[in-house]
Amino acid sequence: MTVEFISAINVNQANELNGRTGAAIDLPWLKRYARTLDDYGFDYSLVPYGSSFHDPFTIAAAFTQVTERLRPIVALRPNTIYPTVAAKALATLDQLSEGRATVHFIAGGDDHEQAREGDRLGKQQRYARQEEYIRILRDVWTRREPFDHAGEFYAFEDFVSHVVPVNGTIPISVGGSSDDAYRQGGALADIFGLWGEPLADTQEQIDRIDAAARAVHRVDRPRIWVTFRPIIAPTEALAWEKAERILGVLQDRASKGNLWRAKRPDGRPANVGSQRLLDIAARQDVHDRALWTPTATATNAGGASTALVGTPETVAAAILDYVDLGAELISIRGYDNFNDAVDYGRYLLPLVREELAHRERTGERGTLQTEHPGALTEDLAPGLLVRAAS
Repeated sequence: MTVEFISAINVNQANELNGRTGAAIDLPWLKRYARTLDDYGFDYSLVPYGSSFHDPFTIAAAFTQVTERLRPIVALRPNTIYPTVAAKALATLDQLSEGRATVHFIAGGDDHEQAREGDRLGKQQRYARQEEYIRILRDVWTRREPFDHAGEFYAFEDFVSHVVPVNGTIPISVGGSSDDAYRQGGALADIFGLWGEPLADTQEQIDRIDAAARAVHRVDRPRIWVTFRPIIAPTEALAWEKAERILGVLQDRASKGNLWRAKRPDGRPANVGSQRLLDIAARQDVHDRALWTPTATATNAGGASTALVGTPETVAAAILDYVDLGAELISIRGYDNFNDAVDYGRYLLPLVREELAHRERTGERGTLQTEHPGALTEDLAPGLLVRAAS
């Protein structure tokens, strides 16, 4: 089984720990960050979208020109760009990156955030619009003669695009935790994105996605993408000390209103996925092998916010637990984005890949060590501990 790793691109040095708030692109930093992800073996980088964020198409195009294999996943809200234009933009990016483009759809989970850019459709209408949008994209990418479209949300006549994806189409990802998300993603998506929940809850979600795929007689199912925020150190004790320090920073920043947290008037998050994470966090702090939830509580589950805590071996074993459920894409990004990406690339990705290679060769599972050898402590610990405390 092939497992691929996803990170998220940063355009400057701001992160959730250092308190920097500047929004300007630091071009040397962006290039360095992208090359680091490329060099350390990440397969994809998510390019996020928000009403106040940079244009993800431009950022994706920029970093593909300084990397060899890193694939951009462009986050796209259907309300922001007409589907024929998006289809050409994605195909242009795909040609520019020699076939590396992927698109991740965001139907929109927060009415207030959607309204910032003039989108006032209700949630069910947003998913209906997204389904029509996805079908239009695939038509644009595969049809070679002009065609018409008359739908509920979009209508056009005699359109054809001469901008063709390198491989004929572009992978489409859908995420979410609502009934509409499972139904639509199971029916239409190449990839389905989930946030990091306990194993049993994740299995229940995968089962629902599979059922949605079977309901439309798909012979396959979407590839499953699961997202975590790993916190690693050379020993279990050091990892948990680091986790508590990070939690303290997040709680302090949240108390001062310095973390973005979409919520309803009652204080609960607007989207189902965040609500699920908070409910899981209320059950207990630690789930399964290493899943830690207080970071979700601290941020009101404002996005992917559950951590995996432990040595690289412990966290690699936890990731493999999700692989055993059927996850084929693992998204990992840290709180100290750049330095954590380096640590993941050095110490975490190789462990997962070595274990998978062992299984492929022998048909049996290996045994990951529970602690790092002493020689690695001097290499790994000082940077991790100093950065977490700063």
